Amino acid sequence: MNQAKIGKFIAENRKKINLTQAQLAEKLSITDKAVSKWERGVAMPDSSIMLELCGILNISVNELLGGEKISMEKDGEQNERLLVEMAKEIEIKNKTIWTCMLTIMTISITALIAGLLVVGFLMPEGVWQLVAILALCLVFLAPCFYALKLEISVGCYKCKHCGYEIVPTYKQALNAMHMGTTRYLRCPNCHKKSWCKKIVKK
Repeated sequence: MNQAKIGKFIAENRKKINLTQAQLAEKLSITDKAVSKWERGVAMPDSSIMLELCGILNISVNELLGGEKISMEKDGEQNERLLVEMAKEIEIKNKTIWTCMLTIMTISITALIAGLLVVGFLMPEGVWQLVAILALCLVFLAPCFYALKLEISVGCYKCKHCGYEIVPTYKQALNAMHMGTTRYLRCPNCHKKSWCKKIVKK
């Protein structure tokens, strides 16, 4: 999607109905700064207010996302194109999050091992060595919890028994046994526990 084109389209249709940015913002219960960001192509309207925005501007969601007026003949084709574009954008975002998660884990594990080696070989045995080891472990755990949050924010886990796509809560994922990104989860559909493989597609 072309945010600059969409922003220009929003501005054009707002002016057609003689509304200022502040007036449009008031109707949507948001700030005029948010409207300004849309029209400058810096941000997109939130999905929760998209239908209301389209109703005020007298345009369809397809027209909003396409950044132009669409004839009835082209509506179906435009809808399919927009859905494909949105799917691609979601896929790219998911892959970016996934890469960040793996990078965080790799750096954390490397730093932990390096730190333990330094403490083990360079520090004399005693209380301070134990304190240093515990501190390293705590520092290592913080990014691990964050990486887990990133992991469950993309894709889902596939049940081995019925193929149901499970999206666990943070607590469920944290408490589940795991091997890499495969977790032992109970399926809410068939109620059986199995090693569910992570799939990144949503």
